[in-house]
Amino acid sequence: MKLTILNPKNPEQEFPPSDKALAEPEGLLAIGGCLSEKRLLNAYRHGIFPWYNPGEPILWWSPDPRLVLFPEHVVISRSLRKTLRKSVFRVTF
Repeated sequence: MKLTILNPKNPEQEFPPSDKALAEPEGLLAIGGCLSEKRLLNAYRHGIFPWYNPGEPILWWSPDPRLVLFPEHVVISRSLRKTLRKSVFRVTF
């Protein structure tokens, strides 16, 4: 199976369907492109995320299964609770 190569000058280019992700390496879906706001929002909406090393092409991943957090099962440590009280982060969903 071939990987889709994303055009870095076309942030509106569609990603291939997530079910086209490679089995090995698990979840690799596309390569290249850019990290523009449009492309990132499109990717995240479809369960796709970038992961790569500096100086290398951007790799886009959609592993199956993806991580699912159940809020009622999340345990927040004392140090994280302390940090959250400082309002350093904004948490939305």
